Amino acid sequence: MSWRFLPNSNEFIWYSQRDNWGHLYLYDLKTGKLKNQITKGDFVVMNIIKVDEKKRLIYFTANGREANNNPYFTHFYSIGFDGKNLKWLTPAVGDHSISLSPDNKYFVDTYSQPDVAPVSVLRDINGKQVVELEKTDISMLSAAGWKPPTPFTVKSATGRFDLYGLMYGPTKLDASKKYPVVVYIYPGPQAGSVGSWAFSPARGDHQALAELGFVVVQLEGSCNPGRSKAFHDACYGNMGENTLPDHIEGLKQLAKKYPYLDLDKVGIWGHSGGGFATAAALLRYPDFFKVGVSQSGNHDNRNYEDDWGERYIGLLTKDANGKDNYESQANQTYAKNLKGKLLIAHGGMDDNVPPYNAYLLVDALIKANKDFDLLIFPNARHGYGADNNYMMRRRWDYFVKNLMGAEPPKEYLIK
Repeated sequence: MSWRFLPNSNEFIWYSQRDNWGHLYLYDLKTGKLKNQITKGDFVVMNIIKVDEKKRLIYFTANGREANNNPYFTHFYSIGFDGKNLKWLTPAVGDHSISLSPDNKYFVDTYSQPDVAPVSVLRDINGKQVVELEKTDISMLSAAGWKPPTPFTVKSATGRFDLYGLMYGPTKLDASKKYPVVVYIYPGPQAGSVGSWAFSPARGDHQALAELGFVVVQLEGSCNPGRSKAFHDACYGNMGENTLPDHIEGLKQLAKKYPYLDLDKVGIWGHSGGGFATAAALLRYPDFFKVGVSQSGNHDNRNYEDDWGERYIGLLTKDANGKDNYESQANQTYAKNLKGKLLIAHGGMDDNVPPYNAYLLVDALIKANKDFDLLIFPNARHGYGADNNYMMRRRWDYFVKNLMGAEPPKEYLIK
């Protein structure tokens, strides 16, 4: 939570992006007038952890303040109500998770990176380390052949922003060979493709897919959260962009650094908003994205929750020709552009993104005389539940057959 009600002092702390960054402001509770801005600078306040009303101190987490650091790494700070005496309480590089002691005199600081295992230390409330509690031992994980993802940085399609992501390759990658690329996408705008930037021994099936002979890429595109307002607003009004220009430009930059990426064989998959983005990739950029697995996509936001579309696109308006601002973002509008292989999957009982979102696209593809594949899980909702392993296997098979050009084992059973 990034605001606080303080009746004892007739004040409240409010969160705003009015200066392009997410910051805290102190207001008078009776008059509603601004007393002062509390936090300032090119960083984003993420959460207020504790407010000490007697000492008039705020303890909060924030992203992106420290130079030469991944802007998605969360750190812990304290600052006075007056905006003075900002203290950085977690100096170690990494993504930090904080747990305060009941008396608020100490906190456990656990920090890690996607490719660096967690360390837990005890610090006093001023950030001084008292004792190292534990270092995670991943020796057995490494001995079993585990391979961490490779963090990377690229420029956005506009050149305006630095973008961050993770890349997965086969354990026995041969840099002299070429590997098809599979993008995992979730375009947000309320979340991104990577998710947590803390250490995790497994991130879905990305490494498993890579072991089949692919390089798998996750990228936080401009429009995803956790950065400046300008970054988050990059696609405001046009969710149909789906961070796809950033993905295309990012892959081109990665291929220069890692020549084993075969950009003539690029696939993409995602679920929900990622399913929307996947179909959009095949239909809007058919010469770049060759194979897609679109799961449970909200392909037309006129047929999805108004609290989603209106939040990021705005109200529905029509131009002089009677076309509305949502139509140009709906996937079925571009059905005639399909060149590659597209698998559309949906749960027949989906009460989040109802299956008629898929049927709109299916109907348009049929009318455009396009070949595609359709998979319906009759009793599944938005997540496929007991059918998840079947979906995963079909997804692997689809990329192996259509992107790699190999024949997958028939009806392989994932237990």
